[in-house]
Amino acid sequence: MRETDFLDDNEINPELRAEAAKKSTWISVFVNCILTIGQVVTGFLSGSQGLIADGIHSLSDLVADFVVLVANHKSQKAPDDDHPYGHYRYENAASLVLGVLLLVVGIGMLISAVHKIQQPDSIAAVHSIALWVALVALTFKESLFRYMLAVAKKVKSSMLVANAWHARSDAASSLVVAIGIIGNLCGYKILDPIAALVVGIMICKMGVEFTWESLHDLMDRAADGEIEKQIKETILATAGIHGIHVY
Repeated sequence: MRETDFLDDNEINPELRAEAAKKSTWISVFVNCILTIGQVVTGFLSGSQGLIADGIHSLSDLVADFVVLVANHKSQKAPDDDHPYGHYRYENAASLVLGVLLLVVGIGMLISAVHKIQQPDSIAAVHSIALWVALVALTFKESLFRYMLAVAKKVKSSMLVANAWHARSDAASSLVVAIGIIGNLCGYKILDPIAALVVGIMICKMGVEFTWESLHDLMDRAADGEIEKQIKETILATAGIHGIHVY
C-alpha cells in the first residue's frame, strides 16, 4: 500500500478517523462535482476528447467518493456475532472497489482513444478554452491530493490513502491532457486523442495496483521483511518487553 503505515505508533480513535474521512471526502465530492461538469461541458464545446476523458475520470472520482462515504459508515459498526473483530474490512473492500472502478474507466478511455487515432481525419481542432480548464483542473486536483493524503496519514486509513492517490492520478491525467491540448493548438491535432490514450493507460495501471493490493489485504497477506522488522523494533523498545516469540 502506498505511503501508509507506521506513521504513528498511537492507536487512532475510530470516531476521529470516521470524522476525518467524512469531512475530506465531502470536500472531494464538491471539487469533483464542479470539475466533472466543467471539464465535460467544455470538452464537448471545445472539441477536446482529452478533456472529456479527464472529465469522465473526475466523474469516477465522484463515484469513488460516495463508495468511501458508504464504507466509512459501515466500518464503524461495532463487533457482532458474525464479525467479532469489527467491520474494518469494509475499508479494504472499498479500496478494491476503487481499483476495479479505475480499471473499468481506463479501459473505456483506451477504446475511445484508439478509435480516434485510427481515424485522424475525424479529430477536431481544439478551442483554447480547453487549455485553461485543463490547467485549472490540474491545480485543484493536485491540491486535493495533498490535502487528502495528509488526512489519510494522520488517521492511518488505507481507504483514504487509496482515494487520495485516485485524486493524484486525476492530477497527472490533467497534466497529460493539457500537453495534448497544447499540441492540438499548435497544429498537431492527433496529440489530443493520444493524451486521452495515455490517461487511459495511467488509470488502468493505478486500477491494477489498487485491486492487487486490496486483494492481498483481504486475504491477510503477511507483512514484508522491512515492516516486520519495524514491528519487532517497536515492540522491543517498549518498557517491560524482554523478548519476542515468533510462532
